Amino acid sequence: MLPTTSQHSNGSLGSRDAARHTAGAKRYKYLRRLLHFRQMDFEFALWQMLYLFTSPQRVYRNFHYRKQTKDQWARDDPAFLVLLSIWLCVSTIGFGLVLDMGVLETLKLLLWVVFVDCIGVGLLISTLMWVISNKYLLKHPSREFDVEWGYAFDVHLNAFYPLLVILHFLQLFFINHVIVIKSDWFLGYFVGNTLWLIAIGYYLYITFLGYNALPFLKNTVVLLYPFAPLALLYILSISLGWNFTQGLCWFYKYRVQ
Repeated sequence: MLPTTSQHSNGSLGSRDAARHTAGAKRYKYLRRLLHFRQMDFEFALWQMLYLFTSPQRVYRNFHYRKQTKDQWARDDPAFLVLLSIWLCVSTIGFGLVLDMGVLETLKLLLWVVFVDCIGVGLLISTLMWVISNKYLLKHPSREFDVEWGYAFDVHLNAFYPLLVILHFLQLFFINHVIVIKSDWFLGYFVGNTLWLIAIGYYLYITFLGYNALPFLKNTVVLLYPFAPLALLYILSISLGWNFTQGLCWFYKYRVQ
């Protein structure tokens, strides 16, 4: 039996319960736990990272359970964010080594990737999806059923993790040996662009699963529509010999100059 919240005789939530469920209280609790590593469940976060590759639906089933037990869709444990940050730092340092960057250049690249690519772009995408889902995808718009901003941010982090592993880790083993050295060869841009296709495809699919998991949203299938232009762009890039990874390497080197 699920726990219930106490109510006054007029049916409204008690002041203590209402305060506990405010967005500000949830943010405070989340940020406070960032300072207490012993309270973070890193084992569970690692389990989620594994299943985001093999069975992402199982990850979102846990979000349903959290809603039932803690009355919120978004994560209340920052362990996933901490592990993702570690992955991001390590893979960016690896990029610096592969591109023969110095210590200062690698540090500049790390700051760019963390604060602009991850945090800045992540906040932008999460806010955009939060607005779109609440404005256009709600079955019955009301204050009782809406998409939490924190949940939109979690969906972005879930989708971003496989993309990070594929483009910032697995790709490192191919850059100097296949993708860039043979950038003008079919094998070079085929391997590189295929990794981009898989990474962005993962991002789109996991984003779709995140919003499709919310029972009060409708027409979430529209989030799969970008697969069509993605496939078209991939075919076009292979036909014209575009090398997205080589462009990324040039961009990273330009950033730290």
